[in-house]
Amino acid sequence: MNKTPAVATRRGRPPKIARDSADTKALLIRVGLETLTEFGFSATGLDTILKKAKVPKGSFYHYFKSKEAYGLALVDAYDDFFINKLKFYLEQSEVPALERIVNFTQSAIAGMQKYDYKRGCLVGNLNQELNHLSDDFKTRLMQSYIAWQQQLKRCLDLAQQQQTINPHINTEQMSEYFWVGWEGAVMRAKLTQSSKPLTLYAEMFLRALLRVC
Repeated sequence: MNKTPAVATRRGRPPKIARDSADTKALLIRVGLETLTEFGFSATGLDTILKKAKVPKGSFYHYFKSKEAYGLALVDAYDDFFINKLKFYLEQSEVPALERIVNFTQSAIAGMQKYDYKRGCLVGNLNQELNHLSDDFKTRLMQSYIAWQQQLKRCLDLAQQQQTINPHINTEQMSEYFWVGWEGAVMRAKLTQSSKPLTLYAEMFLRALLRVC
């Protein structure tokens, strides 16, 4: 009678997960985004992120020379993601301009609900930690806000052309006003574990835009 050969049990540390350089760096970025959109940058130690990613500290410093360099890379990645999201909603040619803004806010609300209001905006979260961040960090955060404002301004300009909002509104000021208030609404939504602050702010902003007849 033939016996099935026994499988040798490997002792010691578990085998390392094979990843190429691009995979490891992308993993660190993804885990960092997941962690920092929920917790603060200053309060989150590298060990926490490395443990989640299952990446040794030596490998981390192969890709990022410091925690700050890593944080800036996370802002870049988040900004790329968010700009693409804004373009998806605010540049839909078949949708009226004002409705595009509504669709974006509804999508953002659904995203916060999905994660039980624990995750917010990475740029907004970092904005709460300015006393602990370098000037390079502050400059990078402002660049993100300006880029987002430009995306919204183009949509508001189109809404004026379509005669669906007040033609006398300063679209540059209103686009800045939106993000100032929206980031505050995101923070309040996390505090209250409710979409009410987001819905309230979006409604009041849209009312302010409506064309005076």
